[in-house]
Amino acid sequence: MVENPSNASRFSWRLPSIAALVAFVVFISLSVCQADTALFLYLFLVGPILILVSISLTAYVAMSKSRPKRLTVLSALAIIWVLTSILFLVHLRYQFAIRTTARWLAWSRDYKGKLLAQPASANGDLRHVEWDRWGWGGNDTVVFLVFDPTDSLSAAAVNHHPGKYAGIPCEVPSVGRLESRWYTVVFYTDQDWGECK
Repeated sequence: MVENPSNASRFSWRLPSIAALVAFVVFISLSVCQADTALFLYLFLVGPILILVSISLTAYVAMSKSRPKRLTVLSALAIIWVLTSILFLVHLRYQFAIRTTARWLAWSRDYKGKLLAQPASANGDLRHVEWDRWGWGGNDTVVFLVFDPTDSLSAAAVNHHPGKYAGIPCEVPSVGRLESRWYTVVFYTDQDWGECK
């Protein structure tokens, strides 16, 4: 089979499309990680790989004699850098909301099973399990996934005000709703369930 010479000299969207898809897959993959892990991976894995890929593609462009191939590779390189930068900034700004949504979509069934298997608390606390944690130097902020069978936390999730709520031992700065009866409860830094300050 003989290749049409005009096809070899045309711009192709295949490589730029693959670059965009890879950037989104990496972003979604890092979104389900813990906050500190995601930042570490961005800085020490994704960043160096991005630099190596950029150097390789730039060398390829410098050696290529075909203008359409150079344009294809340069457009892929531009897409990788622009998308990765935008997604990294979005991740920094909305990391908790993005990570919470991605993790809930991926693992809600596992968390629900784990939480519903817990016995009811004798002291009236809602069933809970650690959902997320971030911090540095021993100053951690902890988020719990909470099952509220009566949906009493729905008002707290809507008003976004800090407060002391029934079934939660400490005053908390934030309650978020994942779905009916399932909530995320952010504790103040250096507090944990039952360790109120």
